[in-house]
Amino acid sequence: MNSKTAKTIYWAGASFMSLWFGASGFFELTRNPIVWGITQQLGYPPHFIYILGVAKLSGVIVLLTPNKLLRLKEWVFAGIFFDILFAFFSKITVLGFPATIDAIVAFTVISITYVMFRRLYPANYTTNSITVNA
Repeated sequence: MNSKTAKTIYWAGASFMSLWFGASGFFELTRNPIVWGITQQLGYPPHFIYILGVAKLSGVIVLLTPNKLLRLKEWVFAGIFFDILFAFFSKITVLGFPATIDAIVAFTVISITYVMFRRLYPANYTTNSITVNA
């Protein structure tokens, strides 16, 4: 796969997830009755819903910033992953399997998007060697 294809897939996935999580974060912060009702039905307290909304909107900003904040984007991907994971298990426990379809779709999209992110920005895990003169 060439770089242009990887970039197209990355930006399509990042845009889709940003719309999804941006809308979700907005609805959480504006106390949308449907979103709040489901989240409280899953057993989460109101203060958690606000924190989640702020985190999602902040993550969207980072995710949509091109060619910058790469280390922070790693954290955003991790945050999205954990949000989806917790949503999946909360929904399957309380609401049943049919309610988890959105989490399965989101997990698939974020996984493909992350793979493309790594293809575009390979991780460079080198250590800095420090010499100490005695």
